[in-house]
Amino acid sequence: MSAAAVAKVQEVREISRVERIGAHSHIRGLGLDDNREPRNVSQGLVGQLKARKAMGVVLDMIKEEKIAGRSVLLAGEPGTGKTAIAMALAQALGSDTPFTCMSGSEIYSLEMSKTEALTQAIRKSIGVRIKEESEIIEGEVVEFQIERPVTGTGSKVGKLTMRTTDMETVYDLGNKMIEALLKEKVLAGDVVTIDVASGKVNKIGRSFTRSRDYDASGPQTRFVQCPEGELQKRKEVVHTVTLHEIDVINSRTHGFLALFSGDTGEIKSEVRDQINCKVSEWREEGKAELLAGVLFIDEVHMLDIECFSFLNRALENEIAPIVITATNRGVTNIRGTNYKSPHGVPLDLLDRMVIIMTQPYSENELEQILKIRAEEEDCEISKDALSILAKISKSTSLRYGIQLITTAHLVCRKRKATEVTVDDVKKVYRLFLDEERSTQLMKEYQKEYMFDHYAMTELQQHPSNPSSSSWGLWSDYQNIQKHADNEEDKLDDSMEVQNDSTSST
Repeated sequence: MSAAAVAKVQEVREISRVERIGAHSHIRGLGLDDNREPRNVSQGLVGQLKARKAMGVVLDMIKEEKIAGRSVLLAGEPGTGKTAIAMALAQALGSDTPFTCMSGSEIYSLEMSKTEALTQAIRKSIGVRIKEESEIIEGEVVEFQIERPVTGTGSKVGKLTMRTTDMETVYDLGNKMIEALLKEKVLAGDVVTIDVASGKVNKIGRSFTRSRDYDASGPQTRFVQCPEGELQKRKEVVHTVTLHEIDVINSRTHGFLALFSGDTGEIKSEVRDQINCKVSEWREEGKAELLAGVLFIDEVHMLDIECFSFLNRALENEIAPIVITATNRGVTNIRGTNYKSPHGVPLDLLDRMVIIMTQPYSENELEQILKIRAEEEDCEISKDALSILAKISKSTSLRYGIQLITTAHLVCRKRKATEVTVDDVKKVYRLFLDEERSTQLMKEYQKEYMFDHYAMTELQQHPSNPSSSSWGLWSDYQNIQKHADNEEDKLDDSMEVQNDSTSST
């Protein structure tokens, strides 16, 4: 094979694996072994052994459907992997289990009521597995012929020869079936299924008998066995949809297209009641079963007392998902009240939760996490630079250290190098400040900023002896106070005159 052809194949393979790199795109699962014991470094997660082991127990309870209508709280300091553990649970559950992720502050920015936003999130997290039997044709394509009219106009006709290990049959094809087969790019040697009722074609893979065909196979080709038995058979087909999707489809004001636009608006409670009754009928007839999914609410302390009361009632409902929440707050006010509570969550809701605590990472664990993130971003970094980044992350925050990986990699590429060194890390560390250094800088130059809170606090605490740095601000403050006092005296005088005139009248 020529060098140009090799380069072309490599280019195609690189394009096929391009995917978005997100904050938690490196996570593949909870990193547990067969005995549900956590490995120290596995599937993108590092450390947090107790929290991951506890989440493994929650995973088993979800799969056995024994935790529906209950709640889990992930509590810990910022940057200790709470969201990462929740994302790992979603990966471990698989694509069949509905998983809805939202932030506590989202409900205030939506064009609907807070309870409606929570209701939609809850119903997005409940799946309905609908079972139905359909007649299909399943087999290996032996030959696919198309006869086109000589004149170039008119409908096409063709023949499709399919076989199993036991039989072989030739089917006459009309124009619709030919178009469906051409759309799926069906070739001889492909194993396909055809729905008799709808004519839908699904290509399963290539037959093992054609594994030596070079032209019809590629690096991502899936090889399967040739089907056995009859070509035409009845097969149970399972569709999994969420209750929210059924709500939107049956809502007359929005319809099916609202699923793609994302603007579903508020859905009437009557529509949901009718759907709940219909789903109950399907369950009694054995046509469907409910699948309790997961609703993950990050920054749960941002919810107010009304939302917490609604969640309390929703968890008692027969149709309820598993609610997993996360917070980094200690004892703080419940939003919308003056009452303090652990994690900003009311005590009656805390009673319904099992609480999983996360602990700060050690420097060695931080180095392992940064190494995984560097590999995820295709960034080669030296051992010394990685050690420096781990120390910076320990003294500042893990998020700041991860951000320095990307910036240091860009600086490295600018000087046309392939490996990030200590000098690259030092350069971006000087360019981009962390929270502590930014605060120190503001304190140092606080008199240059407008509406300086620290200087004003100092003046109010020591009005008789202000510091030289805030003397100018002190004089301005006195003038403002004198003007405010004069305006207040004028207002009092006018009020007295008005009262005198009223009494005389």
